[in-house]
Amino acid sequence: MSPSRLVVGVDASRNRSGGARAHLIGILTEGNPTHHGIDKVHVWAYRSLLDALPDRRWLVKHNPPALEQSFLRQVWWQRFQFHKELQEANCSIVLNTDAGTVGVFRPAVTMSRDMLSYEPGEIERFGVSKMRLRLIALRHLQNRSLRVADGAIFLTRHAGRLIQQSCGALRTVAFIPHGVGEDFKRTRPLEPWPERGSRPIRCLYVSPIWLIKHQWVVVRAIDALRKRGHDVTITLIGAGGGKAQRLLDEQLAISDPQRSFVQQVGFVPHHELARHMATADICVFASSCENMPNTLVEAMAVGLPIACSNRGPMPEVLEDAGVYFDPEDDVSIASAIERIITSDKLRLDIAKRALTLSNKYSWSRCSAETWSFVANVHRSR
Repeated sequence: MSPSRLVVGVDASRNRSGGARAHLIGILTEGNPTHHGIDKVHVWAYRSLLDALPDRRWLVKHNPPALEQSFLRQVWWQRFQFHKELQEANCSIVLNTDAGTVGVFRPAVTMSRDMLSYEPGEIERFGVSKMRLRLIALRHLQNRSLRVADGAIFLTRHAGRLIQQSCGALRTVAFIPHGVGEDFKRTRPLEPWPERGSRPIRCLYVSPIWLIKHQWVVVRAIDALRKRGHDVTITLIGAGGGKAQRLLDEQLAISDPQRSFVQQVGFVPHHELARHMATADICVFASSCENMPNTLVEAMAVGLPIACSNRGPMPEVLEDAGVYFDPEDDVSIASAIERIITSDKLRLDIAKRALTLSNKYSWSRCSAETWSFVANVHRSR
């Protein structure tokens, strides 16, 4: 098959998280694979994701019944049926958008998204549990799928370095970070920084309530700042559950039983996040484990001053455009936020710098680099 007739299959059956959905929508909406010698792109996904994809002459959508059924049924389809459907569609290569794939079609480019089973110390948070066993099994599965792939895509260099320490050096690798949506790039804070006493300083933290996100530690930090005389509040956006939510509830019972300065909103659809960011004065990002911190980049694009975790790829992404802290130390978090509150120059400088850095993260760039890499991997064979 000539390069001009290259047909790419995309396995998006596991794109269930917000970041994974946004990625597929972004690279198919903002890019054109035909510019890279790709004649057709076939996408296999569940119906609600396919409905969110654009209609393009080069795009073919597939919705096998198994992808609307149980997780085990989805895995069975991926392992035993998917390669047959790829062959019937005359696909030349498959792009696996999740390294947890059990697909057998080759050649393949596999994208790595999950860091929880690789980041040192994170897996121990789960003690002796089914979740820990699941993460260990997932790491072995992901290592295998990356080793047998003809090309691997990592979202950050931090992720690529750490994962290859586990799975071994891979022969063909690309580092392609996600983009950021135009709705965030068009959004700016609605109100100027408050004059002292005019209104509270509003902090915002967008992330699911997980053990690696440390929301309860952030609440302790905000409580400490208020006791120092800073009129500061925080809104927590993200679904909660399990031990992390219990830890947060326990801290709220101590720090803010009346919910006078902490608001937990719960899940918010991705298309509504920019509106919430527009009402904030400071973004707090306290995760200790990320592959690609999407909400951090979104806050950068809005132009918010950011107090940020010093773990994982965050310094790689935010560079010198934030104030860093230890996400497990409330004193460190409070100190970082206080620096932003008390220094007008620092606050303006890091917000401006973050906005400039966010220009590197576009879906058009992500799309072009992704399709170019997939095409080049195919040609190299």
